[in-house]
Amino acid sequence: MNSTDLRERIIEASLSLFEQHGFHGVTVNQIVDAAGISKGGFYHHFTSKDELLFVIHDIFITYVLERAIKANEQNVPPKDRLRLIIKDFVNVFDIYKAHLTVFYQESIYLKAEHEEIVKKKRNKFKTIIQNVIEEGIAVGNFRRDLSVDITTMAILGMVNWTYKWYQRNGEKRIDEIADIYTDLILHAVTRNGNGHIGDGTS
Repeated sequence: MNSTDLRERIIEASLSLFEQHGFHGVTVNQIVDAAGISKGGFYHHFTSKDELLFVIHDIFITYVLERAIKANEQNVPPKDRLRLIIKDFVNVFDIYKAHLTVFYQESIYLKAEHEEIVKKKRNKFKTIIQNVIEEGIAVGNFRRDLSVDITTMAILGMVNWTYKWYQRNGEKRIDEIADIYTDLILHAVTRNGNGHIGDGTS
């Protein structure tokens, strides 16, 4: 087993244990037993259980941020970039479902220095959405009466809540859920409120 596989094995074992018992309810010994590795193998990849918790958080936040940066670099109108960002954002709740569950359950236990790194990445993601909305208003894609800050927070709040109810075996697939979100959001923010560009009057 190579180093990357071993690291992933540790993460997967800890995710399952943290979901069941909570961060403080799990010891390093339990993690290494569940992963089928030595304690030395654990400390080769992570300096502590605290760092492991940070890595779990950082994995999906980094993914969302990188996808948002890539979407924002596309040479398409702001409304299309916002659609891409939202779809990637929703998809993370399927790709990293366990990571997100642990994040919302255990984020209060992050060390201050780790929390600061996570916070900076989340703020960068938020800023990308704000900038796309501002640009959309400026070029006439979006309504002029929008509050950029409130609209951004509404998008984040709506999508973040997905972790509470999304099930992989549910009625809707994650891509269908992403389409519903983008439809709702774009109809709310585009001029005339119907997804079509109008004269900007209310």
